[in-house]
Amino acid sequence: MSKLVIVGTVAFDAIETPFGKTDKILGGAATYIGFSAANFDNIDAAAVSVVGGDFPQEYLDLLTERQISIEGIEIVKDGKTFFWSGKYHNDMNSRDTLATELNVLEKFTPVVPENYKDADIVMLGNLHPLTQQSVLDQMSKKPKLAILDTMNFWMDIAMDDLKAVLKNVDVITINDEEARQLSGEYSLVNAAKKIHTMGPKYVVIKKGEHGALLFSEGNMFYAPALPLAEVFDPTGAGDTFAGGFAGYIAKTGNISFENMKNAVIYGSALASFCVEKFGTERMLTLTDKEIFERLQQFKDLTQFEIVLNDID
Repeated sequence: MSKLVIVGTVAFDAIETPFGKTDKILGGAATYIGFSAANFDNIDAAAVSVVGGDFPQEYLDLLTERQISIEGIEIVKDGKTFFWSGKYHNDMNSRDTLATELNVLEKFTPVVPENYKDADIVMLGNLHPLTQQSVLDQMSKKPKLAILDTMNFWMDIAMDDLKAVLKNVDVITINDEEARQLSGEYSLVNAAKKIHTMGPKYVVIKKGEHGALLFSEGNMFYAPALPLAEVFDPTGAGDTFAGGFAGYIAKTGNISFENMKNAVIYGSALASFCVEKFGTERMLTLTDKEIFERLQQFKDLTQFEIVLNDID
């Protein structure tokens, strides 16, 4: 059984979209990653995060019910849980952050549980690069695959730290805007080449409703996003993608480029469910049958025979 360590936020979100709004609900990168990875069997997963005394036990139970160890989640009894609030514009591609309250996250020092320090796969959610590096430093052996997610905020305030940790990871998952900022290249092909030189062997560039690109050593793969009638709430879709990607790799134990293609498809399929309801709601009701049918849709969308005839 592969061990998967998931590092990131377990948090409260308050979300407003053209379809409605929520009060404080369950959110956080590690939550979305964990719920997504939990759809794969033969994985021993652990979340490493921090919450305050205001965090409901029932939310922690949602993780343990999905066989995600919470041994690495620190509970600061007299502290408050990280909180983010945002409002999406009508196109659902842009949003305004209304509130960010770091609370207990401000002084968070991740501690990897002793029996997960030999994990095969480490998924480093979007945190300060020094925090991400501190997790890698705790591992008793080099993971088979270290995956890192980041964002433009860290590029703005901690680029040197980010470049340092990138030397020690195998995969980076970022969106197209972040890839351009990190590399200084507009072309995503050239951006991936530049990012390869920083350390990661695999570069995954997420393009939201336009799918995802996978690059490695001159190889390239494109997975479209499934066209959906409605996108209800995009929050957590990127983390859900990353969780599906990491979960599939952990399940199969195969880190070849060919298998990474499958991981991208699984990640895309799971992310397509995430956006159908507010927050984590859709991921909590997901069934194996629904996932299989969604994967079949991806297969039907992308596989075809090209008849090559002479043009003249």
